[in-house]
Amino acid sequence: MKVEDIKKGKEKISVLTCYDYSFAKAIDGLVDIVLVGDSVANVVYGDENTREMIIYDMIRHTGAVAKGISKSLIVADMPFGSDTEDKVIDNAKRLIRAGAHAVKVEGKPSIIKLLVENGIKVMGHVGLLPQTAEEMRKYGKDDKEAKEILQQAKDIEEAGAFALVIESVPDSLAGIITSQVKIPTIGIGAGKECDGQVLVLYDMLGLFDKVPGFAKKYVSLNNMIKDAVGRYSKEVKEGKFP
Repeated sequence: MKVEDIKKGKEKISVLTCYDYSFAKAIDGLVDIVLVGDSVANVVYGDENTREMIIYDMIRHTGAVAKGISKSLIVADMPFGSDTEDKVIDNAKRLIRAGAHAVKVEGKPSIIKLLVENGIKVMGHVGLLPQTAEEMRKYGKDDKEAKEILQQAKDIEEAGAFALVIESVPDSLAGIITSQVKIPTIGIGAGKECDGQVLVLYDMLGLFDKVPGFAKKYVSLNNMIKDAVGRYSKEVKEGKFP
């Protein structure tokens, strides 16, 4: 899939995070966009926040995902500290060379404009910005904050982003943004009015007992893995395997 194929209003856009070759092979073509998210810090490395990821980590994960993807669009997160004006072009090009078709930037319309001017496709991100947020909460609940988020969304569109993630804002605000920008919006914890939805793959697959309130478990792999490993260990101890 090409970036140009992601159109607003055609049909809802499905997005999942992915961090490795094995899962990439499994989900290729089943979702429109595969996001190599810096949430890998939380779900793979066990870090408390996404600020632990560095560009070299994201390059490696992007490369691994790209080896398993031939149909879906690959977007890679610009990790914390990698998207400053003096570094962002070089770092984004590294992610593109690793196999990403586009990069994602949290906030920063001026940085997005710089990337677009240098021929790099960019997905924007408003609302909760995990890399810099002082607290993980729903943003835009008061009028002042809502107006700021709406304006940032418009600025990101004007900067040339091809799509926009809206994270953890009231459903009504996500609907307003979606109606007032011409680029597709991808919601996470932002209701059903967005043009598409993104989930963390491990949350959707139920690899953890607890998932965010907005997420949905489509299967409980955590329990299935425990059962399988328990049976394997039992058979080894009893001499039934091999």
